[in-house]
Amino acid sequence: SESVLDIAQQGSNLRRLHSLEAQWAADMKVNKTVKTEGRPVMGSPKAKVRIVAFSDFTCHFCQQASGTVSAILKEYGKDVSLVFKNLPLDDKGPASIASKYFLAIAQQSEEKAWKFHDALFAGRDKLVTDGEAFLKTTAQDLGVDMKRLAKDVHSKKVTDIIAEDQQDAQKLGIEGTPYFLVNNLVVRGALPLDLFKSAVDMALKNSK
Repeated sequence: SESVLDIAQQGSNLRRLHSLEAQWAADMKVNKTVKTEGRPVMGSPKAKVRIVAFSDFTCHFCQQASGTVSAILKEYGKDVSLVFKNLPLDDKGPASIASKYFLAIAQQSEEKAWKFHDALFAGRDKLVTDGEAFLKTTAQDLGVDMKRLAKDVHSKKVTDIIAEDQQDAQKLGIEGTPYFLVNNLVVRGALPLDLFKSAVDMALKNSK
């Protein structure tokens, strides 16, 4: 009976892939522009495929998807880069404060900002329960200049970037996180690694 279940699962995955490929073929024809200036980039800025993530540091599915994207960046090397756009689902809670911290740290060091990004997803439960106290401890552990951080968190630059991210999300009609643009292909939710890789492969094939 296990083998019957396996076959059924394979059939279901194949149907899902075919339906996604049809959606991605349509996506390809519609150019989607989003603002990425001033945001940290992981990987080569000249990568053939750029993944733009609209995400929330407190979202369980975003946490799951960040592991998938991390595996893709390792596997595809210089061909794929990542830009993180903030779509916190709360206005004043831990998700919103975490977004500001991430962008403020990026003003000091992109490398530290990405380490902070990874630490927040790894410690998502603690972020949800401890809020800003967890953010401060994490930033301190990474050797962030805390005085500068306290100032940059409230800076116009950080506020403007978050507002731009929200505007881009509205323009794309995003209803939940995580949401990814893989060049022009749309990936909604925490797709399994093999299906996400299919989007990257299709985008690579069609990159000029």
